[in-house]
Amino acid sequence: MGSVRAASPLWFLSGLSLLLASCGPNEKKRDTTPPEAGFVVLKAETVPIYVELSGRTAAYETSEVRPQVSGLIQARLFTEGSIVKAGQTLYRIDPSLYKAAVDQADANLASALANRESTQAKADRYRPLAQIEAVSKQDYTDAAAAAKQAVASVAQNRATLETARINLRFTRVPAPITGRIGRSLFTTGALVTANQADPLTTIQRLDPIYVDIQQSSAELLALRRSLASGGVVPSAATVKLTLEDGSTYPLAGTVEFAEAMVDPNTGSVTLRARFPNPSGLLLPGMYVRARLSQATSRSAILVPQRGLSRDAKGNATVMVVGAGNKAELRTVTAGQTVGDAWLVTSGLNPGDKVIVEGLGKVRAGQAIRPVPAGSPPQTTPPAGGGSGGSGQPASRS
Repeated sequence: MGSVRAASPLWFLSGLSLLLASCGPNEKKRDTTPPEAGFVVLKAETVPIYVELSGRTAAYETSEVRPQVSGLIQARLFTEGSIVKAGQTLYRIDPSLYKAAVDQADANLASALANRESTQAKADRYRPLAQIEAVSKQDYTDAAAAAKQAVASVAQNRATLETARINLRFTRVPAPITGRIGRSLFTTGALVTANQADPLTTIQRLDPIYVDIQQSSAELLALRRSLASGGVVPSAATVKLTLEDGSTYPLAGTVEFAEAMVDPNTGSVTLRARFPNPSGLLLPGMYVRARLSQATSRSAILVPQRGLSRDAKGNATVMVVGAGNKAELRTVTAGQTVGDAWLVTSGLNPGDKVIVEGLGKVRAGQAIRPVPAGSPPQTTPPAGGGSGGSGQPASRS
C-alpha cells in the first residue's frame, strides 16, 4: 500500500506533461492563424446630401375682412369654418342712409343736366348775335362760361352719384379671396365703422400651403462654399415633411425662395416651400420637420454603418486593409448618414478596402486574411495537418 502512494505523484506529473505536450503545438497554431476579415472596396458615388430642418406651416393667402362703410350689421350670411368663394357676400350692413344718398345724388345730377341744356342753348343763341353786335361780346362771353360751368357741374354730380352707388354696394361685405373662413368677431346688430382696426373675420387659403423652414446661417454658408468649390452641385428643391405625430406627409413640396437676410434674433434664414394640401390636413401654425436635398455630391464616399465605430472621444474610426494585409485603424470625418451608410468627407479615398466583417477579432497592426464581404467563410485545415480530420468553417463576427 505504501508503494502505491509513493508512485501516485510521479504518475500524475507524467500524465500532465504528456497532456501539455500534446496540446501545446495545436494551441500555438490556432493563435498564429490570421483572422479572416470581410472588406468592401470604396468608390466615389453621386449622392444627394439631405438636411432635416424645422419649420411651421403658413397660409398661402390671408385676408382680414373689414367694412368699408359705417353702419349696423343686419345679417351674417356665411357659416363659420366653411369654404367661401371670392365675391360671396359675408355681411349685410344697413343700407338705408346709402340708398338715400344715391337718390339725392341722382336728383342733383338731373338738375345739373337740365341747367346744362339751358345754359348751352343760351350760349348758342348769343354767338351769332354777338357776331353782328346785336348783343355785347361780354354777354356772349358770360353765356359761354355759364354753359361750361354747367357741363362741369354735370360731371361733378355724376361722380357724386357713382360714389353713392359704390358706398351702397359696400353695405354688402364680400369675400376678397376664396378660402376657409374663421369665426365672426362681430354679431348681428353690432355697429361697425369704415376705419376700424378689428377685422370682422379672417379668410385663409390653405391649398396650396406654405411651410417656412429655418436654416442656420452657418449651414447655409457651408453649403455655398461647397457649391463654389465645385465638389457639389445644386439639387432639385424637393421637400418631404414629417408631421408632429411622427407620420410622413404623403405629398412632396418645392422650395419657392430663400430670404436674403438673416434673422438677428435666431441667426437663421427662412426658406419657403409650397405644398399641395387638397385634403386640408395641414393647418397654419403646425410644427413640422422638413427633409430636403440642397446639393448633390459628385464624389461621395459611403461607408456601411457596421464598418464605422467611434472611440472614447467620439471620433469616427474605420479599420482598413493596409500594406502586407495588415489591419490599419484610420480616423475619418463622418457627419451624416445616407440610407444605411455613413457619408465620409475625409480620411478615406476611392479604392480603400474597409473591413466590415470580423471586426471583433481584428486589432490595429494585426495580420489578417482579407476576403470580399459576403463571401462564404473559408475552412480551417485540420489540426496537425492530418488527412483524417474534417475542416471546420472559419467564423467571421
